[in-house]
Amino acid sequence: MTSGLAALLSVFSAAPLYAQAAMVKAPDAVAQATMSNKGDTAWMLVSSALVLMMSVPALALFYGGLVRTKNMLSVLMQVFMIVSVAALLWCMWGYTMAFTSAGSVAPLFVGGFSKAMLMGVSATTYAATFSNNVYIPEYAFVIFQMTFACITPALIVGAFAERMKFSAIMVFVVAWSTLVYYPIAHMVWYWAGPDFLPDTPTDYGYLWGKGALDFAGGTVVHINAGIAGLVGCIMVGKRVGYGRDATPPHSLTMTMIGASLLWVGWFGFNAGSNLEANGVTAVAFINTFVATAAAAVSWALVERFTHGKPSMLGAASGAVAGLVAITPASGYAAPMTSIALGFIVSPICWYFVTTVKNKFKYDDTLDVFGVHCIGGIVGALGTAIVAAPALGGQGYFDYTVFPAVAVTPEAYSISKQLWIQFQAVAVTLIWSGVGSAILYFIIDKTIGLRLSEDEEREGLDLSDHGERAYNY
Repeated sequence: MTSGLAALLSVFSAAPLYAQAAMVKAPDAVAQATMSNKGDTAWMLVSSALVLMMSVPALALFYGGLVRTKNMLSVLMQVFMIVSVAALLWCMWGYTMAFTSAGSVAPLFVGGFSKAMLMGVSATTYAATFSNNVYIPEYAFVIFQMTFACITPALIVGAFAERMKFSAIMVFVVAWSTLVYYPIAHMVWYWAGPDFLPDTPTDYGYLWGKGALDFAGGTVVHINAGIAGLVGCIMVGKRVGYGRDATPPHSLTMTMIGASLLWVGWFGFNAGSNLEANGVTAVAFINTFVATAAAAVSWALVERFTHGKPSMLGAASGAVAGLVAITPASGYAAPMTSIALGFIVSPICWYFVTTVKNKFKYDDTLDVFGVHCIGGIVGALGTAIVAAPALGGQGYFDYTVFPAVAVTPEAYSISKQLWIQFQAVAVTLIWSGVGSAILYFIIDKTIGLRLSEDEEREGLDLSDHGERAYNY
């Protein structure tokens, strides 16, 4: 017995406990590439579901309640089918055009086709998050970005609601997603990950390389869709009777429900864009909450002072404007500067929705340009300010593996970042505005953009789909 005890004690006395613990090594980058973080993966899948909810049913209900009864189903159908078509496009060639560079003829501006039809993507391939040491299944990243590719073209249809052919919309979505959305997403968000070489320009998108900050889609989603909507409503033309016939929203109750669902889903949109569940995720979450609340209050106050009564439509519009503005800044700002951004964006969007639209007489049916494009511009430029460490900014480009844009808190310059943000806004406006105009022109000269006057008067529900939203 004594000899057995001595043998046991010799095992523990061979090395101190701290030395024994030191023998257990943390997995290196190679090992981590074969594993995923279960919590982060779960969060990304939940976020993806939340962003999908933003399209169907949230955006569909928000838009549907704002049009006349005879066009209700047409809007629901447009949003529903855009999501369906965009999801298929993303799997076929969207993902590879946005988030690869291999084989591309212009890798700074658009990806190649190395992962077309999701070739090489499987349950055992992984995507690195921004922390460089946390990995999620590549499918989770594909799914999350797919929901962004679905909602962005769906936003556009609000600008020319009640008058554009369903077939023309579907053709436009395929062409616009391919030639406009995927390149913009690549330019702003593409980064090859922790193993890329900083001096190789094929490993990041053009605007990413400049250091443009867009946490969740101010340029990629909102400015992109907003300017495409403005161009569309001008080229399609005004609705029959615009300026003469009354066109009140048929169900503000439905619009309020849609706006509320958008608010809830937007937590996945913004907080999910951190690509992992950590402190920055919580920052993006609270910023999204309070900026939206501030913008809703701000819009209601503007209406109270100008018209004497705050409206439900105004409060909902303000909430959406706040969501749009905080999107690019959500992971970079602090809560109090997010509140300030929310209060600022609503009066600006309100001015465009009321004064500017009436002055220039463009028929942006559901104010896609006034809320999404203008709100996105305010947010994109405002990001340069709220990201400043001196103002409590939480995040900015500080990747030591990316010297081209690496910056320390002491070196952060609001004016320099503002210039970079301006360039990102300008590139998005030009690329999407010109590209959209060309696509509308081609479609108009081939299959036609617009329904006949008789069909428009009858309503798109019957003329395009042979159904009624409400049967009495």
